[in-house]
Parts: sequence; structure tokens; C-alpha cells
Amino acid sequence: MSSRQNVSTGSPYEPIVGISRAVRIGNIVAVAGTAPLGPDGKTVGQGDPVAQAVRCFEIAKAALERAGAGLEDVIRTRILLTRIDDWRAVAEVHGQFFRDIRPVNTIMQVSRFIDPEWLVETEVDAVVGEA
Repeated sequence: MSSRQNVSTGSPYEPIVGISRAVRIGNIVAVAGTAPLGPDGKTVGQGDPVAQAVRCFEIAKAALERAGAGLEDVIRTRILLTRIDDWRAVAEVHGQFFRDIRPVNTIMQVSRFIDPEWLVETEVDAVVGEA
């Protein structure tokens, strides 16, 4: 039986919702829906989907690293947008992080997030030690 490792990034939503930023069991790491929050818990890049996407992927990268994984282990990403017209700009940010890794990806529009200032959320799944 594999042990479970929960990773927190200090988001104010983690204790309210009862979630971890990431969970690792064996060689699988799942990173929760990640919003563009700064260390102060406030939205980064208000009105700027590119800045928000960068922040989301930075948070996910840090969570992966705390779970003993890296971007190179990512096999799936999801990008959720409140404005689907932002897809290309946000996809370019995804490419900055994953161009050579090339995980599978889904981009979709949602009606809104918990905080209406958020334009982007991301999710990341990884398998550690797999090619």
C-alpha cells in the first residue's frame, strides 16, 4: 500500500474547502484547481489572463516540487477560462512551461470561479519517474 503525501501551499481556501494543493500517492501526483493567488492570498494580475496563467503554473510547479515531482513528470493539464477568447494567450503561457514536455491538455470555458477576479484556473496531473 502506497503512502499518501498531502501538499499545502497556504491558500486560504485549502482549510475552508478541505483540500490539499497537491496529493501524491506512489508515483501519481494530482494538483488541484489552482487559482492566481499571490502569497498574500490576493488575486495576481487582475484583468490579465496571461499574468494569471503564469501565476497558476508557478504555484502548480512549486506544489509538484514539494511532492517530489517536476514539470517533466506532467502528463495532463487543464486550463479553465471565464473568457474562451483568452485561450490563445493562455495557451502560449502553457507552451512556455510545457513546450518540450507536451502533456495532454484540455482548455474549456466556465461561467465563473469562486472569486470573480479570477480569469484562469489550472489543474495538473503527473506520474513521477515515467518517460
